[in-house]
Amino acid sequence: MYPHERSLVEKYSADPFAIVGINSDSSIEKAREVVEKNKINWLSFYDGSPGGPISTRWNVTGWPTIYLIDAKGIIRYKDVRGKEMDDAIELLVQEAKAEQATEKSK
Repeated sequence: MYPHERSLVEKYSADPFAIVGINSDSSIEKAREVVEKNKINWLSFYDGSPGGPISTRWNVTGWPTIYLIDAKGIIRYKDVRGKEMDDAIELLVQEAKAEQATEKSK
């Protein structure tokens, strides 16, 4: 999914959009290798292990687990892929932009 995620970062670079990754590799060195090898150009945290505190709190039991969170911090989609994910992201970005426009007009 890394190439697609990179394309999303580029596509939405001027929009209210972010990818946040959580890496659960066996060591911080391995996690850094993955970031470098796969040219990960978004914020990525190291969780320490598959049972790390972030994975545990978010009920992650398989990788990758994808959460799409709206501008208000509400999880709107979980584990969507492909066109369904792209459509959901587009919807959430448009909603966030509309909300920004409303706030600016106040």
